[in-house]
Amino acid sequence: MQPLNSIEDAYEHAPCGLVTTQVDGTIVRVNATFCSWCGFAAIELINRRRIQDLLTVGGKVFHQTHWAPLLLMQRSVAEVKLDIRHSAGHKVPMLINAVRQGAGDGQFDDFAFVIVTDRDKYEQELLSTRLKAEASLEAKHQAELALQAIDRRKDEFLATLAHELRNPLAPIQAVVELLKNKELLDPQVLWSRGVLERQVGQIARLVDDLLEVSRVAEGKLELRREKTNLNAVIQQSIEASRWLIDASSHVLTLSLPASPIILDADPGRLTQVIQNLVNNAAKYTPSGGLIEVTAVREADEATVTIRDNGIGIAAEHLPTIFGIFAQLTPGLSRAQGGLGIGLSLVRALVERHGGTVEAASKGIGKGSEFVVRLPITLNQIDDSSSHATEARLVGKQRRVLIIDDNEDAALSLAMLLEIDGHEVQTAHDGASGMELLLQSPAEIVLLDIGLPDINGYELAKQIRQHSEGRSALLIALTGWGQEQDKLDAVAAGFDLHLTKPVDYPQLLAILNQS
Repeated sequence: MQPLNSIEDAYEHAPCGLVTTQVDGTIVRVNATFCSWCGFAAIELINRRRIQDLLTVGGKVFHQTHWAPLLLMQRSVAEVKLDIRHSAGHKVPMLINAVRQGAGDGQFDDFAFVIVTDRDKYEQELLSTRLKAEASLEAKHQAELALQAIDRRKDEFLATLAHELRNPLAPIQAVVELLKNKELLDPQVLWSRGVLERQVGQIARLVDDLLEVSRVAEGKLELRREKTNLNAVIQQSIEASRWLIDASSHVLTLSLPASPIILDADPGRLTQVIQNLVNNAAKYTPSGGLIEVTAVREADEATVTIRDNGIGIAAEHLPTIFGIFAQLTPGLSRAQGGLGIGLSLVRALVERHGGTVEAASKGIGKGSEFVVRLPITLNQIDDSSSHATEARLVGKQRRVLIIDDNEDAALSLAMLLEIDGHEVQTAHDGASGMELLLQSPAEIVLLDIGLPDINGYELAKQIRQHSEGRSALLIALTGWGQEQDKLDAVAAGFDLHLTKPVDYPQLLAILNQS
């Protein structure tokens, strides 16, 4: 075993700088390691410099305010990181431990210095990385805020667009209903009335689809589940699509099971799904085509298949066919004004019901097949029709007040209601509407929200404050149809919220049953 170095050598060449000072900081002993790190000879330090003289300006302040007081009070300082000024002028980062020894006039301070250049570099890198990470997080946060703002503006734009489109649709639809009450003999006039009716319905569906896709994407679409007869839903969907099928001279075959298939579902949403798929089959199949609709029960699932011999789908387009605004080039000429959001809405609604939808095709010109699978309920007893067969009141004359700044919409709806035996008054601003209500109390008030002189919600609150309006059936009839609009209507005191253009048979049913 090689003999150990002497104590003097071990001190001189220790792997750390060792310094002893008087209480005032005067250096009285220093090892070679510290001298080499600082660039001074021992003779230049001992009894010639104080330890604080080797510190930077910031280090000297720290020595005076922290280091010296701590040594006085607790007689030790641990792991203080300060820069030592090298004789050549540059700074050397060091970690310092200090202990005060002795007592009375015989006190002195022992120091141990360790160079922490690598540690300092790592700390700088960590700090830099941390700052970059914080900057990235802040950028991400700002991007999320920007996306939320864009999303809000998108919702506001869609809601405004829907409102502006629905307002002119309301009087057009009312006029169509008026024409349906007339005995028209001219074939061209009859055809024109049918065109108006179909195109108004198409525009209304496009507006609804735009808003519904937005609600589905944000998870805001609610299902009103009830026991639903799938057979009846399919038949109603086909009936609603019949005009489109007949217009192209298609042959549609329907195959339903003898026993009804009962689902826990929203019948209105399921009708949207089936009607959308049948409409697509009719639109994308050349005239005189074949459309097959079948429904079967398979274990605990109901399977609905819509098959056609139309233009088909290329294999490379099948994976994206359910994407929003997806329209295939061969089908653009047959889209008939569609926005390419129907299949996206179909998939979203089916999935909200816990089901799946798939598309298949053997290629261009070889037709398409869409298969919807939905979970069925254990209880297959059909009591869904009991609610629909409740006795309806025979049409009873009602006193109706319509308050709408769109004169065409108000007057055309008033004409329709008068034809059906109701007593109707109209007003085109809030003040005259309130005046009419107080002069001649109405049983039903159809109130638009966007009035020129007062917000419809505020007017509803005022109506409820008068005895003439407390018992009235207050219906919001408006182009604003988002969920928040419906909640605001309830909060303002409305009994019902109907979206323009109003479903006239539905409105009549409400008046008869109120």
